[in-house]
Amino acid sequence: MAQPVRPASVSGLPPIEAIQSPAGPESAQPQLSTSERGGLLSWVERQGPRATLKFSERTASGWSPATSVASGTNWFVNWADVPSVLRLRNGTLVAHWLQRSGPDTYAYDVRLAYSRNDGRTWSPSFSPHSDGTKTEHGFASLFQSPAGGLGITWLDGRETSPGTTHEAHAPDTGAMTLRFGSFSQSWKQTSDAAVDRRVCDCCPTTAAVTSEGPIVAYRNRSDDEVRDIFVSRLENGEWTQPHAVHADAWKIVACPVNGPMLSAQGRSVALAWFTGQGNQPRSLVAFSQDAGRTFGAPVRLDDAGTLGRVDVDLLPDGSAIASWIEFAGGQAHFRMRRVEPSGTKSAAVTVSPIASARSSGYPRVSHHKGEVLFAWTDTTDGTSQVRTAAARWPATLPR
Repeated sequence: MAQPVRPASVSGLPPIEAIQSPAGPESAQPQLSTSERGGLLSWVERQGPRATLKFSERTASGWSPATSVASGTNWFVNWADVPSVLRLRNGTLVAHWLQRSGPDTYAYDVRLAYSRNDGRTWSPSFSPHSDGTKTEHGFASLFQSPAGGLGITWLDGRETSPGTTHEAHAPDTGAMTLRFGSFSQSWKQTSDAAVDRRVCDCCPTTAAVTSEGPIVAYRNRSDDEVRDIFVSRLENGEWTQPHAVHADAWKIVACPVNGPMLSAQGRSVALAWFTGQGNQPRSLVAFSQDAGRTFGAPVRLDDAGTLGRVDVDLLPDGSAIASWIEFAGGQAHFRMRRVEPSGTKSAAVTVSPIASARSSGYPRVSHHKGEVLFAWTDTTDGTSQVRTAAARWPATLPR
């Protein structure tokens, strides 16, 4: 694998250094999350038909030893629909993964479990949905509920016809929906409600928590197949009417499997996404200063072409680190740059070369107390392997 570059001399950004990954061979599907304790990396390892969800936390001496959450031979393992592990404010760890519910390809459920002792033991698994249909339930986003428990959004296929594939878009197959669930600190379910009744079938969702409550972003699907990025906010226990972040007007009679990513800090929100409108693939980021009610004009991230698969994380100074897969000249690279709400952006920096195939999945970026972490799936040697890198981030950078 090519080592990450040291971009300080060309971009004004701190150098990125490769760090030893805690993930073993045949690992993929990385996720990054943060809590007051630091960064947390999760991933899936395969051994024959068995899949295992594992995690590691970032410490002063590096990644902690890998800890297993759960495993199974009946899991749905997918490059884009990725499990996660999150540490809540009270220290509880919560994880989600996907488990098959029937013989159809996309018949699977979201399963949740929690641990109150740093992952040594886990609760029996449970689900946020109880419709019982043998349809798709996935692309979940977990977040800290302001009430103290867990919030979760997911794509829910209960209104679709069982056996429907992502390529089937006939009106009588039913619509994919976006739903929200919540759990109290005692793990009693307190919500199971629809956020949007018609959304894109298989684009990842994203959620974040502002100082004025949670916000969720996802790819909508209009009756005439326009699939732009929409947001909704949870206000007084109800989700607001979803609306487009920007009128890309991307009309596509298929799911691009390319979802948005959110980051929130107080009333500031950054949202990154991909669009192929006009046959011009672009990765974009936009900022909100009013907790996601309105967003500024989008800023283009890529320089010459992109596969999307974006991520974004706000920094303490209000700017954001945004990442995407650049694709130009037949080559793909995991890239990042710093963007300010004004639209000013640094030069783009390559974190690592990456395969353009779906097997490379979604690269990740996350910031915590002066360190930016990167995670991605390397498939160049014929064996998938989650790699990691880091950059020490000063409190201020030249503007």
